[in-house]
Amino acid sequence: MTKRNLIDNISSKWMIVCLSFFLLLPVAIATGLVLKSEDLLSAHSLSDLIFSSDWSPSEGQFGFWPFILSSLWVTIIALIISMPLCLLAAIYLSQFAPKWVLEFMRPVIDILAGIPSVVYGVWGVLVVVPFVGETVAPFFNNESLGYSILAGALVLSVMSIPYILNMLLEVFRQVPIQLGEASLALGATKWETIKHVYVRKGATGILSAYGLGFSKALGETIAVMMVIGNVVQEPASVFDAGYPLPALIANNYGEMMSIPSYDSALMFGSLLLFVIILVINIVFRYLIYKSEEK
Repeated sequence: MTKRNLIDNISSKWMIVCLSFFLLLPVAIATGLVLKSEDLLSAHSLSDLIFSSDWSPSEGQFGFWPFILSSLWVTIIALIISMPLCLLAAIYLSQFAPKWVLEFMRPVIDILAGIPSVVYGVWGVLVVVPFVGETVAPFFNNESLGYSILAGALVLSVMSIPYILNMLLEVFRQVPIQLGEASLALGATKWETIKHVYVRKGATGILSAYGLGFSKALGETIAVMMVIGNVVQEPASVFDAGYPLPALIANNYGEMMSIPSYDSALMFGSLLLFVIILVINIVFRYLIYKSEEK
């Protein structure tokens, strides 16, 4: 065997090993979480754990529904705010703005993406919470201390913007410029070209950006935990306090490791978060697949 063939064989095997590692990593994480949750799963039915609202660890009651509901509330509202903003900003920066504006905005977006979560959390406590409690809630004839689902969603939407916006800019950059020029040459307006060429051609990438943004937002912990109130209840409106799953785990894991049932419950909470993100990714992959068929 020549030296070149030996190097090729080693390289190919090494790449297979790396690929296998990434394929097995989610399986290993899920297996570990299931094993750590076994004590709780053997003592309670799955339906009681997921759909019950009774959270009394001292009495052995572990109902995760308030935490699941709070996680979905804050994440969905955050994305309702951030997704159209990111799409419109990406369209403007890639299609209308002068080149120097785009070059100026790229490092700004990177800086926003690199700011630690705790800094966003402090900003949320100092600015967003008073804004929600003193301005937004009274405007809608509601009373709120400010620590609420809406405050968490506003902070989370700001945190999600740089990630989604960066991916959308890359999506529009990958659309061949010849397609847009051909559309304009046939008499389409600039907006019609963007709508029917750039957005349609980049639909797969746009859905991927939203899916990744959703998954990342769902797992955010520190910033959301600082402004959402951390009250175990089923939120009835955006002005109510909530308690998402990541905050539950971060708040209690260290000091509760000595209590087996509580430790198992927190691991089950991690498993729920893992499964929710898995389901979200499957849904977005299906939407991407359907968009590729068109």
